Amino acid sequence: MAVRARRIPRDWGLLWRMAFVMALLAGLYLAFITFLTAAGVPWLMIAIIAGIMLGLQYFLSDKMVLWSLGAKVVSPQDAPKLHAMVERLALQAGLPKPKIAIIDTDIPNALATGRNPKNAVVAVTTGIMRRLDDEELEAVLGHELAHIKNRDVLVITLASFFSMVASMLTNWLMWVMLFGGFGRRDERGGGAGAIMLVWLVSLLVYIISQLLILALSRYREYAADYAGAILTGMPSRLASALMKISGAIARIPTEDLRKVEGANAFFIVSALKGEVILELLSTHPPVHKRVERLRRLEQRLEWSR
Repeated sequence: MAVRARRIPRDWGLLWRMAFVMALLAGLYLAFITFLTAAGVPWLMIAIIAGIMLGLQYFLSDKMVLWSLGAKVVSPQDAPKLHAMVERLALQAGLPKPKIAIIDTDIPNALATGRNPKNAVVAVTTGIMRRLDDEELEAVLGHELAHIKNRDVLVITLASFFSMVASMLTNWLMWVMLFGGFGRRDERGGGAGAIMLVWLVSLLVYIISQLLILALSRYREYAADYAGAILTGMPSRLASALMKISGAIARIPTEDLRKVEGANAFFIVSALKGEVILELLSTHPPVHKRVERLRRLEQRLEWSR
């Protein structure tokens, strides 16, 4: 029987908040470019280098993440149940079926990566497959497919562009100040002060942009929770999966979690401990807030039936 794509209603509250953060980032970056131009900083060359680096990261993100985690792409013969789940959900989401990979680790988690829906990969760990029942695993896969549908890799890459420019400029000017590369300008007066001012502004732009990008990342996790739960029609199963995953991660030795730290932003649940305290510096919202939102969504869906 043919599976029809399921319509996912927009969550306008989340959309407005994401648009507000993007507008703040755009305003910050515009002010930064204006300042650099007025200060006579050759920022265009730095922007080109940053663009090349981000472009490589964008086009190779799937291979880099899977390689860093030791993930293995599996065929339908290797993992028939997993393939069947992803294929059904991808049809419902109106997406091409992504590649599927398994990461051999006891850390329970899952991720989606890839530059677009045609080049996407969904990966799950052996730890998550052991701990979740079929409905919970399907809910997690729905969340990951929502990330692909929302093109989150592209959004975060674009949002990070001028943040990378600010970071590169901060590092470059720090070395210039340490080794006196602008000494001749100092003799004319004002050179060192101007360099220090550009360095401080670049550092400030980098810090503020990182906070805004992290906020955007947290909103996109909420959006993937929402879309994934609508896709499967099981918000309570996703809530149950999130609680199981976070509870199991808390018992994983810290040295094991450090091995996957580089891919933390891609996971469905943060693999870093202590992020509840430092929510502003986290790529993921606290699990208890995600569970609360999913329970409210479950109630709304029940009322509408």
